[in-house]
Amino acid sequence: MLLLAVLTSLTLITALAPAAFASGLYRWVDEAGVAHFTNAPTDPRFRRVGSVSGTAQGWLRLPEGIGSRFSEEIGEIAARHGVAADLVEAVIRVESAFNPRAVSNKGAQGLMQLMPRTASSLGVRDVFDPRENIEGGVRHLRYLLDKYPGNVPLALAAYNAGEKAVDNHRGIPPYAETQQYVQKILGPGGAGNGNAVRSVVYRYKESDGTVTITNIPPRGGASVRIR
Repeated sequence: MLLLAVLTSLTLITALAPAAFASGLYRWVDEAGVAHFTNAPTDPRFRRVGSVSGTAQGWLRLPEGIGSRFSEEIGEIAARHGVAADLVEAVIRVESAFNPRAVSNKGAQGLMQLMPRTASSLGVRDVFDPRENIEGGVRHLRYLLDKYPGNVPLALAAYNAGEKAVDNHRGIPPYAETQQYVQKILGPGGAGNGNAVRSVVYRYKESDGTVTITNIPPRGGASVRIR
């Protein structure tokens, strides 16, 4: 019960505090599997957590209901722009783990991890305001869904890696981060539970070992139809 309480409190603190909080946090898991956290380590077994949130690193599980406090905003904004609310929620879960103060090492900010230039072009004045951030992120996602009609995987890839990368590769770019990003949202067991979109996606490996995930059926060579 004590461990649960500690983890619950840490989840709320991580969700509400700036990324700087995590940079001064240390973690150690003892022989019994109990995780200990401190900002003033006195034991050499403690290791710095780093600037990335525990949910993003995978050692702190985000309770499934944590996103419910934004469900009203997500539902209303998604419906207004004609985007599936489940898809928006899945993007937020993967982008920021529902931390409205999240800041990536590349400078993306807020729930939907908007880059400053993108946020400005979308008219977002306070990127850390949940409603403004969701509004801007959904508008950007709507634009990408229109740019790649009916192809959610490409829209998501562009959201992560940029339109130029998607256009240059004529599909999901062969970047591990982007491929994992799309898989986390749309793949089996992903954040979207596979219900956010139904589209055909192919995975194939080239002679040099490069793995490509794309909606364009490859010419020749062995490929696996993912969806």
